[in-house]
Amino acid sequence: MTETIRDKVKAFITENFLFGDTSHELADMASLIENDIIDSTGVLELVAFIEDNFGLAMADSDIVPQNLDSVARISAFIAAKAAMPVTA
Repeated sequence: MTETIRDKVKAFITENFLFGDTSHELADMASLIENDIIDSTGVLELVAFIEDNFGLAMADSDIVPQNLDSVARISAFIAAKAAMPVTA
């Protein structure tokens, strides 16, 4: 079985920000910021994870809540960014 983008993102968040606690279901649309799951340092860790695991280079303009505030938003952002052609 192949691991989806969503699965990888959710596993990273669970392991690194919830410290492996799987007792609470992390809803795909739940705000990671409003629910105090990640802070500004956590966002930087998330960016590094995305760049390292998905081979993407994130611009400063990409690092906004619209892209990084929930599992669903992060997954959609990665999928859209990965589908973009590389420009010279």
